[in-house]
Amino acid sequence: MVDAPHPGQRVKIEVESHNGMTILEGIVLHPAAKHHVTLKLVNGYNASHPLDSVRTIEIVGEHQQTTTAPVEPTKASTSLPLIRILHTGGTIASKVDYATGAVIARFEPEELLASLPELTTIAQIEAVKLGNMFSDDIRPQHWNAIALASKKAFDDGCDGVVVTHGTDTLHITSAAVAMAWAGRGGVPPGPIAFVGSQRSSDRGSSDAAENLLCAVHWAANGPKPTGRMGDASVVIMHAGPDDGVCSVLPGTGARKMHSSRRDAFQPVNCEQLGQVHIDNGAMSHTLNPRYSEALTTGPLRTVAERPDIYETGVRIAQFTAGPWLHSEHIEAVVQTGVQAIVIHGTGLGHIPIEDPGKDAPENTKVWRALTRCVNREIPIVITTQCINGPVDMNVYSKGRKQMEMGLIGHGSVASPETMIVKVHWALSNSKTVAEVIASDLCGEGTNALMT
Repeated sequence: MVDAPHPGQRVKIEVESHNGMTILEGIVLHPAAKHHVTLKLVNGYNASHPLDSVRTIEIVGEHQQTTTAPVEPTKASTSLPLIRILHTGGTIASKVDYATGAVIARFEPEELLASLPELTTIAQIEAVKLGNMFSDDIRPQHWNAIALASKKAFDDGCDGVVVTHGTDTLHITSAAVAMAWAGRGGVPPGPIAFVGSQRSSDRGSSDAAENLLCAVHWAANGPKPTGRMGDASVVIMHAGPDDGVCSVLPGTGARKMHSSRRDAFQPVNCEQLGQVHIDNGAMSHTLNPRYSEALTTGPLRTVAERPDIYETGVRIAQFTAGPWLHSEHIEAVVQTGVQAIVIHGTGLGHIPIEDPGKDAPENTKVWRALTRCVNREIPIVITTQCINGPVDMNVYSKGRKQMEMGLIGHGSVASPETMIVKVHWALSNSKTVAEVIASDLCGEGTNALMT
């Protein structure tokens, strides 16, 4: 067995495989398994082989991370819409670290623009870097930065805004920004499109380029948001596993439903607003008939002067209903000073609070703990682990007991994440949580959108 090369080296290896001897050349990554060698090939894919099947290894050099030289951007026609890209990071702005094989967020906005000269055929592009973060590190202070940066873009005359964002919490941030602009009944001045990618731009199967092109197209050519259809912000990602079509989803009604597929984002209790199509380089978009009708009917909202801000000191606890929910957990969290509790209930929104067989005293203790929370005026909001479907506590006696206790959330069709954002928005803006949860602020609770 040959000695393993070091990560970061560029090598040429001769491998004995089922198809005979094969020669591969690439950059060595951290091995995918013990006693294996893993290469990043020139086509962007990875290949792993057992070391005992490798006959020869020739080191042809060390990989040098490339740095972006200043690029003179291609000038777009001044007759095209002006779009500002707010860059926060995520996989769409990531590369592979060849010392470890891990994807790291470090792609600069200038690199994104330089890699896609087609953008200048769609719009005049400006780019502002807000950060280079993976989305699991995003906090409410970053929601505020994005919302305020979008305001500045519109104040500076931009027609639309695109936010590049990691996919893991993209739907949470999109809901937060939508609520910030439209929660009080207003509407942003123009389209705000959130976009990410499931695979980094240096992978052969990357979805980064098409997603970004479609997001810029929508921001430049999509309709002005109604503020009533969950469109105060939108999420634009691949509509299917293949290229050519991206879905336009309500920013308050999208959710990441798969960890790795390119069409990971799906609507929750709503429909997509439209699609953006790429056909041999030509771009166009279509609208969902219901959304198209809503654009010309219904009450018009005034443009909000500025987005609301989220208080970063708000603390919201989350629990999952089931066999592991215990009263001592609830009481311990209450002692930290939380301002609200969200429980992801089972089915239609149920929690373990009954002991009909007198053999589960834990359930009675949960009931007592939650009753004490309500008496302390700590809002208890129920959502559902099912993701799709309404919270309906009026069907079973269990649910009716929960409502009698003062638990709120009955009738909600918003996704669990949007529900929590609504709670945070209410607490940040001196609103009554129960009234906000029962209201359809900006399309997140529109029953007409249910499929």
